[in-house]
Parts: sequence; structure tokens; C-alpha cells
Amino acid sequence: MKNLSNKVVVITGAGSGIGRALAVNLAGKGARLALSDVNEDGLGETVELAVKAGSPDVHTARLDVSDKEAFASYATEVAEHFGQVNVVINNAGVALAGEVTDLSYEDMEWIVGINFWGVVYGTKEFLPHLIASGDGHVVNLSSLFGLLAMPGQSAYNATKFAVRGFTEALREEMLIAGHKVGVTSVHPGGIKTAIARSARVSDKEDKAATAKLFDEKLARMTPDRAAEIIVKGIQKNQARVLVGIDAHALHHFQKLAGSRYEDVVALVSKKVLPAKAV
Repeated sequence: MKNLSNKVVVITGAGSGIGRALAVNLAGKGARLALSDVNEDGLGETVELAVKAGSPDVHTARLDVSDKEAFASYATEVAEHFGQVNVVINNAGVALAGEVTDLSYEDMEWIVGINFWGVVYGTKEFLPHLIASGDGHVVNLSSLFGLLAMPGQSAYNATKFAVRGFTEALREEMLIAGHKVGVTSVHPGGIKTAIARSARVSDKEDKAATAKLFDEKLARMTPDRAAEIIVKGIQKNQARVLVGIDAHALHHFQKLAGSRYEDVVALVSKKVLPAKAV
């Protein structure tokens, strides 16, 4: 899919961050867009930017990606509006910080519902339309933390590792079946978005300190640059897209160190992670 002009692209979590940047980037390439988010104000701002960037048709809807029935209705609505669907980018995601002993089941179920089930619903509901298009692509946002684990991120790690496994298996299935549907797993490192500030944390975590660490020390790349890399990955039909120097460096470190990377991460994290709130 080297030419995205007039292609129908679905993007979840389009109200801010990487989702918004993807919408604007693809609008500039002439794509028709189906944009959704739970944040309707942010979504409205994205629509204005996408129209200004050149998208010939922008469809919007408030969508909670963890709601299976809502996602099914949304997929039908989008397909009826455009008559086809070519690309689905399951971008919507949230974060949850805290040690396993401190996390509530409620918060863990919340992040799994959005980060994992949201990707599953988006893939399954749109996949028949992508296959029928004869020129489809599924893009699922995993994370650097879908390649290696980090303390205090167990639930987030679990969802992003799950997205990676789900996506890689899907790609294999599409190849075996001979469907003309590309599948890409995306693994961003630290991107300058509001995800840390919007995250949930356990009662023992200092949310302000955690967000500050992410914003000031870890988030190095702009969403616009991340979007450029992801779109190029779609056009090249890459199976895996690493976004950011940190993603590349830590991925290679994990491969070289094997399971011993866990010992190194634990040692370094002990020195740099913020103190507990309680």
C-alpha cells in the first residue's frame, strides 16, 4: 500500500498524541479518515487539523474501544459510510503504574479492556472489510514495553505483550490464507504524549513524580515524527516497526542479554524510579 490517496483509514484514539498525528499525516496523503475517541473535544480538534491537512472525507464518532457491541456497530457504520475500509490502526491505549501487590483487579481489568480487547475488537470487526478490499492493512500499537518488561508496569506489559503476540499470529494467518492484508505491530518508545499524565496508578505510587519522569527523561520523540515512521512502515508492509532510538537500543539489548536483561533492568530501576507515595 504505497499510495494512501483515497484509501479509507480507521484510527482509534485519534483525539490526541500519536492518533492525532497519524490522522494529520494521512490526511496530507489524501486518505479518507474514520476517527474515534472517548474524548470528543480532542477529537473535534483533530478533525479540524485533518480537514486542513487535506483529507477529502472525515467521519467521526465517540467510541469506547472496550465496548464490544459499540465497536461492532461502529465498524458497520464506517463501512456503510465509505463503502470500503483499507487500513485499521488500533491506536487507543492507556497506562497503569504500580506493583503487582498494589494493583486493584478493577484497574487491571480496565487496562486489559482498552489495550488488549480494544485491539481484538478493532481487528475482528474490520478484518472482513479489509479482506474484501483486496488491499488492506492492520496496524496494532504495542509498545517498547511489549518487547521487554519493566517493574511497576506489569499490567501494561501484559497488554502490550499480548498485542504483539496477537498481531504476529494474525500476520502469519493472513500469509497462509493468501489474503492481501498486511499486518504491522508497532513498538514506540518514549513519545511526547499525555499518556503518563492520564494514567492510573496504584495507591502507593506518586503519580506526579511518575509522570514527571516520563515527560522529562523518557519522552524524547514528537508524535509527528512517530507518525511518519509508522506510516512508512505501513507503506513498506513491515511486520514490526520500532519507533525511537530507545526502542531500537533496548530491543537489541534485550536480544543480546537474553533473560539476564531482567537483572539489569531491576538494578537500574531501583536507582531511578521515584519513591513510593506511601
